[in-house]
Amino acid sequence: MTGNIIGERFVVVSFGESHGVCVGVLIDGCPPGIEVSEEDVQVELDRRRPGQSIVATTRAEEDRVQILSGVFEGYTTGAPILMLVWNKDVDSRPYEKIVKTPRPGHADYPARVRYRGFNDYRGGGRFSGRITAGFVMAGAVAKKLLGKIGVEILAYSHEIAGIKCPQLGVEQIRDGRYSNEVRCPDPETAEKMKKAILEARRSGDSVGGVVECMALNLPVGVGEPVFSSIDSDLSRALFSIPAVKAVEFGKGFESCRLRGSENNDQFIMQGGRVRTATNNSGGVLGGLSTGMPLVVRVGFKPASSIAKEQRTIDLSTMTETSIVVPGRHDPCVVPRAVPVVEAVVAFVLADHVLRAGLIY
Repeated sequence: MTGNIIGERFVVVSFGESHGVCVGVLIDGCPPGIEVSEEDVQVELDRRRPGQSIVATTRAEEDRVQILSGVFEGYTTGAPILMLVWNKDVDSRPYEKIVKTPRPGHADYPARVRYRGFNDYRGGGRFSGRITAGFVMAGAVAKKLLGKIGVEILAYSHEIAGIKCPQLGVEQIRDGRYSNEVRCPDPETAEKMKKAILEARRSGDSVGGVVECMALNLPVGVGEPVFSSIDSDLSRALFSIPAVKAVEFGKGFESCRLRGSENNDQFIMQGGRVRTATNNSGGVLGGLSTGMPLVVRVGFKPASSIAKEQRTIDLSTMTETSIVVPGRHDPCVVPRAVPVVEAVVAFVLADHVLRAGLIY
């Protein structure tokens, strides 16, 4: 299944299932001499780890990373880097009861057809958000690589249940995004978001939202148009995160309602450098980075596993029936998706800066 591989120079191979032995990632192509430790990776994993707050799933995984190859005495060697975490807090019993009744909103039915019933259905198997632990591991290494040229990546909860974070400065976002359970850097908005999530949970429902991510200090001209442009490769990777339903750059769909005179980013000189007066394009023109902050927003649907009764099909009899989804689930995936979005943006950009010859 080549669908588990992404990248040309910084190659990421994802593996594992939700209730399998482990989940992890193999990275090939990372240059030697990048300072990386298990502690560096653990910091990122702890940000997506389940069981940390009342707005997340109660599944209590420790998610202690093990680096099995490719790092020696604190530095990458140039060999493939293999990292994993073990699945420990696993209870597959609820899924045994619903194997013939696909859960609405999940990949259960198309996966059963595609893999002729041989797919691991426990906890969603390969289609679970659990696999994003591997994404975060890859992103941790990619961030260290990008740091060599001063690129910084910041993501935060921009919107949850229709409640939007006000426009904030970079410093406010950097300092406040992990200061609360919902990962919104504005405290007042964060409290409203939290209440909306808990209200949905109490009613047996879920809510969705938007993660905004920016890459700062990305050099001009990064990207490989036309089919590997920086925004097309980022979109492909971001849509690989479970529950993602929308990706937009800069003004995105809002730009469709503007005139050209309103939407165009006019060029100016600033500090001896070519900049733009606005950044409606989100730092991308023609599939290449412009030198302005790359800004992308990622839309997540409401979590599909809810406690309300829903209609489905009993595949053993091919008759309509109903289901209440068992197990432990997030009422909103957005807070735990923040480090995942950061990670995915990081490993795509790492691949592109290597392809551009900016890091050796």
